[in-house]
Amino acid sequence: MHNEEKMGDAPLSGLKVLDMSRVLAGPLCAQILADLGAEVIKIERPGGGDDSRQWKKSNSQSSVDELNSSIYFWSFNRGKKSLTLDISNPEDQKKILALAGTCDILIENYKVGTLKKYGLDYASLAELNKRLIYCSITGFGQYGPYRHRPGYDSIIQAMGGLMSITGFPDEESGRPTKTGIAISDQLTALYAAVAILAALAERAGSGEGQHIDLALLDVQVAALSNLGMNYLNENRETGRIGNGLATVSPTDCYACQDGDIMIIIGNDAQFASFCRQFDRHQWLEDERFSTNSARLVNKKRLNEQLSLLFGQIDTGRCLRMLESAGVPASRINNFREVFSDEHVKAREMVRTVEAEGGKTYKVIRNPIVMSRSTIRYQNAAPDLGNANAMLDKG
Repeated sequence: MHNEEKMGDAPLSGLKVLDMSRVLAGPLCAQILADLGAEVIKIERPGGGDDSRQWKKSNSQSSVDELNSSIYFWSFNRGKKSLTLDISNPEDQKKILALAGTCDILIENYKVGTLKKYGLDYASLAELNKRLIYCSITGFGQYGPYRHRPGYDSIIQAMGGLMSITGFPDEESGRPTKTGIAISDQLTALYAAVAILAALAERAGSGEGQHIDLALLDVQVAALSNLGMNYLNENRETGRIGNGLATVSPTDCYACQDGDIMIIIGNDAQFASFCRQFDRHQWLEDERFSTNSARLVNKKRLNEQLSLLFGQIDTGRCLRMLESAGVPASRINNFREVFSDEHVKAREMVRTVEAEGGKTYKVIRNPIVMSRSTIRYQNAAPDLGNANAMLDKG
C-alpha cells in the first residue's frame, strides 16, 4: 500500500510555511515539510523565479521539457505554491509581512543582513508574530568573520575537510574529490528540518517561536564525526584512502569478469566464513591475514590476492558466494540498475506526480515511512506565480 493511501493525516497538516529560499538547502528543507503535510508558500522573484528554474541542460530532450522549469527545480520544490513578490518593493514587502503574520515557519537563505534592509529579518517579524519559527540558512552563519561570504556546496566541502578525505591517495595518482551530489547542502536541509521540528515542539510549551541559525560550514564540520574526533583527541589526520576503510580490512571495490563489486568484511568471523566459501583456507593460517589488525597492516598484499581471485569470477556468481558467506557486498550500480532493483521497486521509491496542465513526471519519494501518518505527493513543483491569485483575495 502506498504510504499516502494509509489512514491518518499528514503529521504537519495545519502548519503554514513561508519559503523564501532558493536553489537547494532551503528549498529541500521546505519540501520535506510539504511532504509531511505543511502548506508551503514559496516566494519567488518576479520574471525569473528561483535561479534553479533555468538550470536546464542545453541538449535536453526530456519529455517534460514543456513544463518550463528544470529537473533540478522540480527535485526540491514539489508540493508548494508559488507567489511572485519583489522583496525590494514596498508594496510587496507589506504582502510578505501579512503572510508572515499568519505563518508558523519561515525559511530563508539570503546573505546575512539582506532581509533586515527590507524589514523582513527575524527581529522585525517576531514583533508581528511571536510564534514564528524563522530559519536562516547561509554558508557561514549569522556571526563569525566569514558571515558575509556566499556559500556554495563544493566550497564548503573543501573548507570543511570533506574533500581532504575523499578520493584516492597521492601515490595512486589520486586528487581531492568532491562527492557526486551536493552533500553539504542536503545535510543542511535535514538539520534545518530537525531544528524546525524541535522548535515546534518547544513552542507547544512556551508559546513562542525562535530564530534558527544554520550554516553549511557548521554542518560539514559536524559531519566529520568520528574522523574529526580522531584529530581532536589524537591529533590524527585522515588521508584519502579511496574506497577502503581505515578501520576494517578487506573492504574495497574489486573488478570481477563482467563488472565491479564493493565488499566489506567487518570482523574476523566474516573473514573466516569468506575464506571457507572461496576455498582460501590458507589465509586463515597466514599471520598476515588471520586478524583484522594484521589485515590492515598488510592491506595492499591482501588486496592484490583478492583482485586475482575476483578477476576469475563473474559478478553474479561472486555475489551469490559472498551472500552465502554472510559478507556484505553489492554490484556497483549505475542509475538504471538502481531504479530497476527489485528491492528499490518493492520499497516504491519512485512515484508519479501530476503537474499543472495534466502532465506527469516521476519523483523519488521521501524516504520516511510511518505506520499511521501520511506522506503527501499530491502536487508537483509549481509553475512560477501559480498562487498569485491568493494575493488578490487579501
